[in-house]
Amino acid sequence: MTRFPLVRNHIGGNFVSARSGERFTSLDPARGELLAEIETAGPEEVEAAVVAAEAGFKVWSRMTGAERARILRRTADILRARNAELAELETRDTGKPIQETSVVDVLSGADCLDYFAAIAATLTGEQVDLGPSAFGYVRREPLGVVAGIGAWNYPLQIACWKAAPALACGNAMVFKPAELTPLSAVKLAEIFVEAGLPAGVFNVVQGDARTGRALVAHPRIRKVSLTGEVGTGKRVMADAAASLKHVTLELGGKSPILVFDDANLDNAVGGALLGNFYSAGEVCSNGTRVFVHRAVKAEFLARLKARVERMVVGDPLDPASHVGALISADHMEKVLGYIGKGRAEGARVLTGGDRVTRDGLDRGFFVAPTVFDGCSDDMAVVREEIFGPVMTVLEFDDEDEVVARANATEFGLAAGVFTRDLTRGHRVVAALEAGTCWINHYNVTPIELPFGGVKLSGLGRENSRAAVEHYTQAKSVYVALADVESPY
Repeated sequence: MTRFPLVRNHIGGNFVSARSGERFTSLDPARGELLAEIETAGPEEVEAAVVAAEAGFKVWSRMTGAERARILRRTADILRARNAELAELETRDTGKPIQETSVVDVLSGADCLDYFAAIAATLTGEQVDLGPSAFGYVRREPLGVVAGIGAWNYPLQIACWKAAPALACGNAMVFKPAELTPLSAVKLAEIFVEAGLPAGVFNVVQGDARTGRALVAHPRIRKVSLTGEVGTGKRVMADAAASLKHVTLELGGKSPILVFDDANLDNAVGGALLGNFYSAGEVCSNGTRVFVHRAVKAEFLARLKARVERMVVGDPLDPASHVGALISADHMEKVLGYIGKGRAEGARVLTGGDRVTRDGLDRGFFVAPTVFDGCSDDMAVVREEIFGPVMTVLEFDDEDEVVARANATEFGLAAGVFTRDLTRGHRVVAALEAGTCWINHYNVTPIELPFGGVKLSGLGRENSRAAVEHYTQAKSVYVALADVESPY
């Protein structure tokens, strides 16, 4: 028997042993300690999960929206009641500070479940008047069995973001967490069971890219929703084409923040901090290209440097820590490699720029919040997604110029504008090629608003009523009120 907790796949409402015997490990990135061993789902487990989901779908899809809503709301209530326990688990698994996970990760998942519980209870179709001889109506029907593939930066939140709309619409889900953060999704599966979710409606299969590919290739799964890297998204879309699956892709970004000369600089600095260093910079929508008007750049940098250097990099379980560990040793080396590239390309490190190893932090994967000044648009640190605590600051003189530069990227997930001129604010966000924008704020993602990107940042939208379109299919019904007139 292993000395460490063994996590099995959760299929049909129960934990199921994997036949292959293959396992992988989950590490605490702040301490380098083994948290658990996890059984890998092979083809047998994926098939079993789909079979269980099909059985669960037959029960779940026939329940009324109000019945489904009650179960989703109970799940949200349990998440809130267990917030402290789940936040600590999320911190141990991701390296994110407890001051974040205790107020965002679990509770935002609960908010999502509450929101889509309301959707479930009010989901309707459409009636169309076709004159005295007929009328029509449109039914909103679930797709069937759908797959969710999560990312490692917000494991529990992403599981809720995918499960809540899918289940509210009457689908059943097979969910695969990221290999690096496998623990909270199985807790969510247990909580669903406790809340009364019928067996098989939410299943969790664990594993690496092989497990994900098995889900995407499965002919009886009707949709895949992925949060991940652009390269992974392209492969998922290509593989899903074989069975014409519906696809939602929430991918990466290299988003811009535009700070105009009339901006409230304290707010702009605060937004840039949220857009670069929250979750140690491991956020897909981060605004890592910060364009600041030349007239206020010096003052912006002075205020920014002072606030960054007050940030506490430390043990994620310490409530005083602002910045925790990166997800893995490999990812830390990638981020440090980009910092090295920035220096080599001639960018100047305003603050940070190194691994943090003091006070026992050398056991984990900590990088100081880093700000580059003296950047140009062609540098790798400006063009490529780093997914770590690295901000690049660029200067501009003219609105048309900065909009063109902000749009000169293959990504289009998010963008932010800071200005006291709201006419300009609305004008600029209308011109920016991004799916999610903020005026005088950054990285706030209320469930009520759609979230997603354009260009290589993805397809489809998560959250809001827009998600209903991605988890249902329309059925048109023509009802004759008169005899059939036929020329034959």
